[in-house]
Amino acid sequence: MYHHSGSVAQQAAGSATGVLDPQGTDHAEAMLYQRCTWCGTATYHRLLCPVCQGSELRTERSEGVGTVRHSTVLHRNTPAARNVSLIEMAEGFVVRGRVMGPPIGIHSGDRVRLSTAKDPVRGEPVFQLVDEPFRAWT
Repeated sequence: MYHHSGSVAQQAAGSATGVLDPQGTDHAEAMLYQRCTWCGTATYHRLLCPVCQGSELRTERSEGVGTVRHSTVLHRNTPAARNVSLIEMAEGFVVRGRVMGPPIGIHSGDRVRLSTAKDPVRGEPVFQLVDEPFRAWT
């Protein structure tokens, strides 16, 4: 059985790790993530490193640029279809979020940037496409 030490619990509760930071650069929101001081693994919204289980995680600011690794269109519990995507950020961590645009137009490999908007229901990060989708056959 694992018990959190007081210092780790206080450190996690007192920091804004794994959340959107309104103090970001260029008047856009910034995403904060953690990097393990032992092995260097980048992770999002964790108390322990997923690789070495280390508890010494330092908070860093993401540039907000990433690549869609997987995208799914959901139709349930919503009046309109929406997408849920897994975004691999340039720093090496993966985050679940939503990409603005037509849900059927979001594909693996699309480059995205963190948007200033937040998902009003789930509070997850919202991204926008960096490049227009390739529409050669339309």
